[in-house]
Amino acid sequence: MNGRIHSFESFGTVDGPGIRYVVFMQGCPLRCKYCHNPDTWNFGGGSEYSAEEVARGALRYKRYWRGGGGVTVSGGEPLAQIDFVTELFRLLKEEGVHCAVDTSGITFNPQSAESVQKHTRLLEYSDLFLLDIKHIDPSGCKALTGADNRNELAFARFLSESGKDMWIRQVLLPGVTDGEESLLRTRDFIDTLKTVKRVEVLPYHTMGEVKYKNLGIDYPLAGVKPPDKESVELAKKILGAAR
Repeated sequence: MNGRIHSFESFGTVDGPGIRYVVFMQGCPLRCKYCHNPDTWNFGGGSEYSAEEVARGALRYKRYWRGGGGVTVSGGEPLAQIDFVTELFRLLKEEGVHCAVDTSGITFNPQSAESVQKHTRLLEYSDLFLLDIKHIDPSGCKALTGADNRNELAFARFLSESGKDMWIRQVLLPGVTDGEESLLRTRDFIDTLKTVKRVEVLPYHTMGEVKYKNLGIDYPLAGVKPPDKESVELAKKILGAAR
């Protein structure tokens, strides 16, 4: 089983518990305005690896995961290559590795038996999902990412009903996701989920802007500044986020 991969990070510390070996998958169907990895969008980019090659590469760092680390698959949108991720996790679980997925949930279609089956199989080998809530309002989500949030929220419910642990992440974008009403609605939704172990507020930043310039892509948030400390603290309070 082969997959297309953008890059690897050997000692990640922000994509799950402990020290993580992070696999950044290539390709994403969304176009989030605040995305800082536009170089991962193209499904034909990156390099091809087998699941066995990636597992071997990751396991070289296993001694550093004794404090609760493991492997996180991110992107791009990793579950756009769900068969590869499932096979990779199957191999890693044979070695007792903690496996996490950083996803938008966009690939989950509750109306498709095949989609539900594939995601159910992935759950067998997964320990944790880091799930982005892009925007709680469907039209707001579409304006922000190019797609509404139906699949995303359905996937959160699916994880909850399946008893699978998740961390909820909210990017705080001034003028878009930082409104108090929007945050309160997001908190109401989070409170319906039974398996949320952590909520994180991720302040918007401009570190990816140079990548857009290098790729010849117009940066959609030119001139937008990161949120101030007070806005971040208010969002954390409303969402019950880690401080």
